Amino acid sequence: MVREQSLTAEFPRDFLGISLPEQPDKYYFMIRGQRLVVEADSTIQTIMDKLQSYKSRVALCFEGFQYQLGDFQLRVGKVVPSHSENLRGIVMEVEYLPISSMEKARQIIEEFVDIWQEAISKRSLPGHFMHIEPNFAEYGLLDHYTPQHTAVQYATVVAQMIATQTVQAARN
Repeated sequence: MVREQSLTAEFPRDFLGISLPEQPDKYYFMIRGQRLVVEADSTIQTIMDKLQSYKSRVALCFEGFQYQLGDFQLRVGKVVPSHSENLRGIVMEVEYLPISSMEKARQIIEEFVDIWQEAISKRSLPGHFMHIEPNFAEYGLLDHYTPQHTAVQYATVVAQMIATQTVQAARN
């Protein structure tokens, strides 16, 4: 019995699960405490539901559009809780298609975002942009961009939104 308890204590209590439309047969788990990203077959969701070992506390849906601007791929979407229309945020993802090395594409992406922010600032829209760039090395991910990088990015965005919501709720 003591052995069972010690094994149970080692299981992660908190993780994020992410599915990506461009990878419909895959499901990604981010175990933030251990800085681990795991790729699984999409049927893992059914298995997890049947095991009932974890309960979903927050389910967010990213809905939006994908644009091709020359060599740039731009995804813009709203973030809403599942089964709700309450806006939690807006997300923009920029990808420079010819280069899969994040380090080599960094300057090009930064210039694109600077141009974008300048254009947006002229419209005097409410809100502000937050640049969120996770430390991929913490998750054991290399410089060559993969779907695991995308999953970690979205997990980081979700964590930031939850933290921001918690701070705003505390202020009110």
